[in-house]
Amino acid sequence: MKTVLQCLLAAWVFLMAPKLWAIEPPAWSARATEAIWVAPEFRFSTGEVLKSVKFLYHTLGTPRRDSSGRIINAVLLLHGTTNVGAEFLLPSLASQLFGAGQPLDAAEYYVIMPDGLGRGGSTKPSDGLKGHFPRYGYSDLVAGQYRLVTEALGVEHLRLVLGVSMGGMNAWQWAEAYPDMMDAVMPIACTPARVSGRNLLIRRVVTESIRHDPDWRGGDYQDQPPGFIYTFPLFTAFTQGLATLQAEAPDFAAGQTFFGQLVQRVRTTLDANDILYGLEASYDYDPEPDLGKIKAQVMAVNFADDALNPVELGTLARLVARVANAKAVVVPVAPISNGHFSLLQGSLWRPHLESLLAALPPM
Repeated sequence: MKTVLQCLLAAWVFLMAPKLWAIEPPAWSARATEAIWVAPEFRFSTGEVLKSVKFLYHTLGTPRRDSSGRIINAVLLLHGTTNVGAEFLLPSLASQLFGAGQPLDAAEYYVIMPDGLGRGGSTKPSDGLKGHFPRYGYSDLVAGQYRLVTEALGVEHLRLVLGVSMGGMNAWQWAEAYPDMMDAVMPIACTPARVSGRNLLIRRVVTESIRHDPDWRGGDYQDQPPGFIYTFPLFTAFTQGLATLQAEAPDFAAGQTFFGQLVQRVRTTLDANDILYGLEASYDYDPEPDLGKIKAQVMAVNFADDALNPVELGTLARLVARVANAKAVVVPVAPISNGHFSLLQGSLWRPHLESLLAALPPM
């Protein structure tokens, strides 16, 4: 049986170049602790209730407590839509974050990396309920993360909440829902505004191709619906950098081969119901009205070549200006940039994380 990390690598490489398909599990995975916590009676924002919800999570480091016994060195890392918490253990991230003297040195911090509700090793539609799984929104993801951190791990305060893509959107929600609970927030590859434009359209293309496929059968399919298998590669077209895509499909023949590889990876590594629920979960994401509630130091990072969050629109800079103690940064295109998935290159945003942490008072 595949480990959670192996499944992560398969999904990650689906979104990256085929030459990375055989990548070895990163060394940091051996140092991480994997655990499961079962939350009793999870109530969704729709009012639906599951008697229990499982949350898988990874941790690095050891909790450090002050004289009153409160944990003071906890950091929460939140993953993107198509990944799980262990994505932060990938070499391009872990090698920049957790080593000695690095910004989230595992000898200094207690790092928490949960699989969000509906994903990875946490309770999700493909576990059995399929299309009968309760509808969930991003607020439900944050509620689950909060319960894990507080009820399971006993953490009352976080040094940092950092998230990438969907996780960055969750980080904005954390900063508003629990303004006194963290010192710093770093949302990466997202904006604090409702999903719109290209981002909204690609989500709708994928989700409607699933819902209108007769083989979806209301979620009770046996094999992945063809509409999903042959449409989801559009996600790659909209999220990868232009240079990356051109390198994979430099001519017609290579492009045909690349498309076939993407289709096969959708068929074998993803689940239509899980993706459907995950993409539609952004329906309740709207942090803009409550930006004034944020108290933490904020470092918001976007990438110049991210087509899902186009910097040309000026959305990030405009909204971050309304947040006290906040800064917006656009990372310029570099040789290792890869569109929206530049977020997986920790070296591109590590300096801004270092700057954020350096501005905080001592733990």
